[in-house]
Amino acid sequence: MLETRTDREWIGQLDAELKHNILAFWLKHAPSPTDEGFVGEIGADLGVHAEADRSLVLNARILWTFAAAYRHYADIAYLDMAERAYRYLRSNFADAEHGGYYWMLSAQGAVSEDKKQVYGQAFVIYALSEYALALDALREHELAKDAAAGQQNGLRAELEEECRRIFALLERHSLDPQHGGYIEAHARDWSETDDLSLSGKDLNEKKSMNTHLHVLEGYTNLYRIWPSETLRRSLAELLEVTLTHIVDAQTGHFLLFFDEAWDSKSRHVSYGHDIEGSWLLFEAAEVLGGEERIERVRGVALHMAQAVLARGVDTDGGLWNEAEDGTLVDDGKDWWPQAEAMVGFYNAYQLSGDEAYREAAGRSWDFIREHLVDRERGEWYWSVSNDRVPNTKEPKLGAWKCPYHNSRACLEMLVRLERRSQQH
Repeated sequence: MLETRTDREWIGQLDAELKHNILAFWLKHAPSPTDEGFVGEIGADLGVHAEADRSLVLNARILWTFAAAYRHYADIAYLDMAERAYRYLRSNFADAEHGGYYWMLSAQGAVSEDKKQVYGQAFVIYALSEYALALDALREHELAKDAAAGQQNGLRAELEEECRRIFALLERHSLDPQHGGYIEAHARDWSETDDLSLSGKDLNEKKSMNTHLHVLEGYTNLYRIWPSETLRRSLAELLEVTLTHIVDAQTGHFLLFFDEAWDSKSRHVSYGHDIEGSWLLFEAAEVLGGEERIERVRGVALHMAQAVLARGVDTDGGLWNEAEDGTLVDDGKDWWPQAEAMVGFYNAYQLSGDEAYREAAGRSWDFIREHLVDRERGEWYWSVSNDRVPNTKEPKLGAWKCPYHNSRACLEMLVRLERRSQQH
């Protein structure tokens, strides 16, 4: 348990889990044996569902994951995996005529859903900007020599340029000039569409918390490679929209779905998104800078973390999925909220110094290790039930089961713990 685990021991556990379980699983199982892409779905039994569609989100998250892993470890195998994801993304998902990226491909790589889901475009920005940062790290690691260095510099410029194109498309077509924020989705040519919802679980509304959170995430990462005044203004406006309309100032929870004018359309609470949002909002404020902004968002982040800790955490340390009006409506414990809880609670500890948050982060990690890690077949189960029975019906790899949440949680914690250990 956390009380007997030093930071060094925690670092060792995270490092082993990330390298030898998560990343190793994706390197082995994700690449398609028939082309240069990735399989669309693998079951919990590791059976490949050969005809499953291939999602934009999965491809972009693989790219982000292995670019980020390369930045941390300087392992060229990770950079090769990122390059594979990038090449397939550009050759198959990119819409050469209208710009942006298709939502879904068939198993053979043909377009099966051509709408422009803003959530998906945001993840492309997030992934491409991370790949650019990985190439910056490559230069620092002095692995690129002579002609190869020139080739990498050209790719780095290409990545930034493509990010800027997607950003311009979102600002031109999706940004709501009257009410602020971004419309959920568009037809292939960026015209209006009635098909707005992200998935079968989501409401078909004009705006959602989820899309805005991940546009914020993408723009924050983009600002690291392209610190333009135009992007800075858009990121600052998006942060303000989120604080004003999406965070419920009374409860400290996110509101989830809205009409165009920000009238809330749902009373559901998503504990995983709340705790994830608490640290992503603060990250955006830090990247933007400004003491007043940072202090304001610090207060919001801590309010959100406290609300989740008070109402969303089971006695076993696991995070429940969803509630409404104070009552659990989904008492399962999916893999991704646990990953985000570890980072979000540790972030709250760093912001406040309150040991209760550090303990909560440690208990999240203990819950993950004990109940979610699949020690027989690798990676993590999709979820466990409230009585901690693993879910073996949902896929191990799929349109929504990606390496992004758990790999990012490990990377974030490694960086934070290593920095803390150096300071002590």
